[in-house]
Amino acid sequence: MNNSKKKHKLTISFCLQFFSNILYIYLVLALSFNQPKFPPTPIWNSNGITIANRSIVGEYPNAIFVNTNNMIYVADRENNTILIWQEESVNPTKIIPGNFSKPVSLFVTSNGDIYVDDGYDNGRVQKWSVETNNFSTVMNVNSSCYGLFIDINDILYCSIFGHHQVVKRSLNDAVMTSNRIAAGTGTQGSVSNQLDNPRGIFVDVNLDLYVADCGNDRVQLFQSEVPEGITVAGSESDNPSITLYCPSGVILDAEKYLFIVDQYYHRIVGSSFGGFRCLVGCYGVGSQSNQLNSPSSLSFDRSGNMFVTDQYNHRIQKFKYLKRYCGTSINIQFIYSSKLTDGSPTYYRDCQVPQCYYETSQIHINTTGLYVLWSESNINVYGYIYQNDFDPLKPSENLLLSHDSPEQSSCVIGDQCNFHIKGIGLTLDDILRDELQPNKVLNNQSFSIKLSAGLTIIMFVAGLINSILSFITFQNKDSQQVGCGMYLLASSITSLFAISMFIIKF
Repeated sequence: MNNSKKKHKLTISFCLQFFSNILYIYLVLALSFNQPKFPPTPIWNSNGITIANRSIVGEYPNAIFVNTNNMIYVADRENNTILIWQEESVNPTKIIPGNFSKPVSLFVTSNGDIYVDDGYDNGRVQKWSVETNNFSTVMNVNSSCYGLFIDINDILYCSIFGHHQVVKRSLNDAVMTSNRIAAGTGTQGSVSNQLDNPRGIFVDVNLDLYVADCGNDRVQLFQSEVPEGITVAGSESDNPSITLYCPSGVILDAEKYLFIVDQYYHRIVGSSFGGFRCLVGCYGVGSQSNQLNSPSSLSFDRSGNMFVTDQYNHRIQKFKYLKRYCGTSINIQFIYSSKLTDGSPTYYRDCQVPQCYYETSQIHINTTGLYVLWSESNINVYGYIYQNDFDPLKPSENLLLSHDSPEQSSCVIGDQCNFHIKGIGLTLDDILRDELQPNKVLNNQSFSIKLSAGLTIIMFVAGLINSILSFITFQNKDSQQVGCGMYLLASSITSLFAISMFIIKF
């Protein structure tokens, strides 16, 4: 009898577990976007790759979506089109023109239907049907939708920036009914049930709504049918390990860790077991490969690579996920706080900041593994890791890693393994190192690169002709009878070598 009960219990337990697994697989397959499963402290290459510039995506790109087939969708605000291309393609494979205006968000379903914001001029959300190749209105709104999302129940959500709320409606309704409020009261504010200029949104499989509450510098979680939100990121959260400045996008991975576009701090931050940390764009605002300028949204591909709309640089950046860091992580957390004052020691950091205050901390590592160090501060700070010892009189000695890597200080020329301090004068490295764009032909380089190349070729050709003619002239025995003949012959040979070395150096 007891054995029979045990068998029934095992059978029921197995059936429930089997049903749960089937349900999970179904939900994963039903999702049109990627939710990779990362280790506790994933790492991305800090240098992004520009996969599309202004000539492709127009001015101020806001919206990007990467589906589970690694198709990339971008809304071109300047030309009012939707661009589609495979991740490996250089140029869009499909361009969909529409009668929408200045779209700032889009969402793509599993069957390829595209929902795009058209609230700026026309007060609506449009759907492009992959079956009919036509647009239709699916939601009426009174302002731009800075975030669009469709949950597993086919509920369409719109984050209305100007009206401080998120609204929703079911796409299964035969008649387009009025919208229901999902979050916010419609009044600008900072209490738990209010929003201030909300932007990106995300709805998980439990129908919990995450809102990038830009004006309140926080991310709010609204559990299903609960009007009060919970601050899950920002200085007012229960775990205030990060300060945000107008978050504009939010995504959850498979383990429900948050990834946030921190727009006015020009970076992407992520949560882990140790709190939040900066992932990419951690080197300040700018246009270098490891910098961002007012990023707006992000999306992952199947491999965990990160795609970011770098709005004020008018480009789409791809940051590669570094799989080599996916080994077993050791969960160690150590929090250290300190204060720099006028009495702190100083050292000569670089040419631009000759007197830099510093403090050193020594860490003893007994176990080999991945260790992540990050800092939060209300001033500009720089971090450097040294092996064994730090000498303020020799700051480059024993240096392993620096906060500014791979970008070097303006006093340094060359790579990390072979550099020297800049002297007086100008070099080709100084003039051109920030202009050169790798993996691009000369035609696509900047004007200064083309001009330098043109002048170099002219100098080489002129120098080559001059050297050859001088050599021919002064190798004549009669010419060498003159006192300076031998000198001029030798000079023509050395000048030929010099101009050859110049072109090789360039």
